[in-house]
Amino acid sequence: MIHAALAWGGAVIIGVSLGLLGSGGSILTVPVLVYLFGQDEKLAIAGSLAVVGVIAVIGAVTAFRRRQFDVRAWLSLGVPGLGGAALGAWSSHFVSGRVQLATFALIMLAAGAAMLRRPADPAPALPSAPQHAAPALPLLLAIGAILGVITGFVGVGGGFLIVPALVLAARLSPQQATGTSLGVIALNSAVGFAAHYRDLSMGGLPLDWMTLSAIAAVGVVGSVVGQRLAHRLSAAMLRRLFGIAVIVIAVAMLGDLLG
Repeated sequence: MIHAALAWGGAVIIGVSLGLLGSGGSILTVPVLVYLFGQDEKLAIAGSLAVVGVIAVIGAVTAFRRRQFDVRAWLSLGVPGLGGAALGAWSSHFVSGRVQLATFALIMLAAGAAMLRRPADPAPALPSAPQHAAPALPLLLAIGAILGVITGFVGVGGGFLIVPALVLAARLSPQQATGTSLGVIALNSAVGFAAHYRDLSMGGLPLDWMTLSAIAAVGVVGSVVGQRLAHRLSAAMLRRLFGIAVIVIAVAMLGDLLG
């Protein structure tokens, strides 16, 4: 009973973190699937991409309707991320699931450290520099490609990097950056999942669609709740608390893998 409560509680937190912060969902999904639902590492990574992708799509559509979504910035990060996600998924063929999980834990440490840092304020738009200044585009394209590789390789959406990039390079407000981040995560997750699913099907490893569907449904509800709470809670405090939790989970994962 306690184990089940933890598992489904984790599903709620996945959605709420995406809705509140535009990040963090995939950071939690893989550990939840591996340690609370007992799934194989490679199955968990593919399943994570499916769950987070569905939640991110719903969240992105909601953000778009609320005008908290920037299409140009989404394309600048999302389009190069498509190729990067395919490359990351392909490169995962050459390593074991434990190596992927260890890489995932190290990325979690980096994500947790990034969340503990005080977020930079959005740069003001200058008269001589439009909101989407041309010099920011190459940076967004490069970040999008790198995040795509990470997503495809270990199933991390990369929202902890996408949101600051959108605030600083694309000069979006935190609310717009959060909504646009969900759109980028949805694109990268879709490509990464398609590649992993093909390989799992060829290897005879079936996904647990019932569990994944239930987690996604719970996560969608959590995401909607998170978006509604975003204006009432301190995002900075939430990011710090979430960062601490991510670091603790990452250390526990590394201890388990090295033990």
